[in-house]
Amino acid sequence: MPNNAELGVARAAPLRHPEKAHRPDNVTVAKRPDWIRVKAPTSKGYQDTKDIVKNLKLHTVCEEAGCPNIGECWTQKHATFMIMGDTCTRACSFCNVKTGKPEALDPLEPLRVATGTMELGLKHVVITSVDRDDLADGGAEHFANVILKTRARNPETTIEILTPDFKHKPGAAAVIARARPDVFNHNLETVPRLYLNIRPGARYFTSLRLLQEVKEHDASLFTKSGLMVGLGESRDEVLQVMDDLRAADVDFLTIGQYLQPTPKHAAVERYVTPEEFAEYEQYARAKGFLMVSASPLTRSSYHAGDDFTRLRAAREAQLGRELQTVAAV
Repeated sequence: MPNNAELGVARAAPLRHPEKAHRPDNVTVAKRPDWIRVKAPTSKGYQDTKDIVKNLKLHTVCEEAGCPNIGECWTQKHATFMIMGDTCTRACSFCNVKTGKPEALDPLEPLRVATGTMELGLKHVVITSVDRDDLADGGAEHFANVILKTRARNPETTIEILTPDFKHKPGAAAVIARARPDVFNHNLETVPRLYLNIRPGARYFTSLRLLQEVKEHDASLFTKSGLMVGLGESRDEVLQVMDDLRAADVDFLTIGQYLQPTPKHAAVERYVTPEEFAEYEQYARAKGFLMVSASPLTRSSYHAGDDFTRLRAAREAQLGRELQTVAAV
């Protein structure tokens, strides 16, 4: 009996989020305000970046997660690589990355990421990944290999990683810390009360503990975390998360507006105003973060290179003040 291909019948594209297909639509409360609208990407730089990524068969979180800043960043050839495939083993209600059963790790991916970093001319590269709960170490060794290969081929480039939580994967933090990325980022994403709905496969204190472990393994590494707002969290809950992150000695905090990828994802409860973001930034700086980025369009890797320069300068200034205090005593 002939199959669909032989009959010329097109096969339906696989669903990106099969686990959400039969859920009712979640209605966002209002249309997007003017302060988070962006232009469609059309520049030559954007197309050049797209060609490099495609030719090297790399995945980017910019595309897979539908980042609103892709036009601006790719115009400047700033792409955030997403390793370990394009399919995540989790099903978070905020994320547009495809979910399902992932393929085996590609042993040549570290070299391709290193080459992509070189061809884009990146002075600061951000590397993230899907969750790989199917792997014994959650992909920690692969992450380390990507860091080492990228640094070997791009010795002047600083490396920032944005990792999964490595839940039930003991030792993962140590494996990655030994590879010495310049910045270790893991996003808490939201306040503890909303985890069951927003990050059902994760646990708040597992994520917090991961960031703490990195500092225990190497206190010189910069650590970073991020929050989305507009999901129904209260101001006091956000301030408590800031305190928790500072207790874990996290250096850098990002806060941005959650945007609903599809009607099947969590709804936007409200759009946080630019003035409120400015207040969050003031609170975070007062609590002792070395670097804070808080705005409606802030994302983990948005302006990451410039932010890293400021982060490093802030640490040097802090160390200088501490030395002056010691000398005065």
